Amino acid sequence: PIPILLTLALNEVPFLRHKRLSQTPLYLPYFISWVVIGGILVNLLSPSWGVVNSVIKSLGGQPVFFLGSDRYFRGVSIISHIWKNTGWDTIIYLAAVTSISPELYEAATIDGASRLQRIRHITLPCVRSTIVILLLLNIGNLMNNGFEQIYILQNASNLMVSEVFETYTYRLGIVNGRFSFAITAGLFSSVVGFTLLMLANAGAKLVGEEGIF
Repeated sequence: PIPILLTLALNEVPFLRHKRLSQTPLYLPYFISWVVIGGILVNLLSPSWGVVNSVIKSLGGQPVFFLGSDRYFRGVSIISHIWKNTGWDTIIYLAAVTSISPELYEAATIDGASRLQRIRHITLPCVRSTIVILLLLNIGNLMNNGFEQIYILQNASNLMVSEVFETYTYRLGIVNGRFSFAITAGLFSSVVGFTLLMLANAGAKLVGEEGIF
């Protein structure tokens, strides 16, 4: 939902120049590798020299080892994933929004529709097909947690919460030489992802959408 909300907010910006200036910092993280982002996070969240912990200590608190804590690691990984990928999905949604006829908004404004009403009855219904397609694609990748991100942020202190299917497969199948295990695990992940995609696609057709096949 975050890219959708961000798209709706950007679409309501009245000045084109301001809209373009705000889009650039949103898109940029998507084109930065997880290696670079991981280094940024390590330096920002370091309990010794990190900016975040410097602020915490200046406010009288104790430094927190965010990347080594079972309590904070999930939040850090989720927020960093959203920060990196939201901009790309926003591009797709904005492209769908720009295809909406301005006459629909003009007619709704003349009829006295408020801004929220125009979003609810014009914008969201017109981009519903795009929302469904992206949802289906994401469901197909549900078994993929993002190996690069987790592997870079993973360490011995957070292993209890950071171990995911992909890193476990890599550690046992590739590092330990159990290649048959890695192949089997990869096949299992593909079958589960394909099954979820088929079920979600069938559900999309039931609600009147075309689906992806």
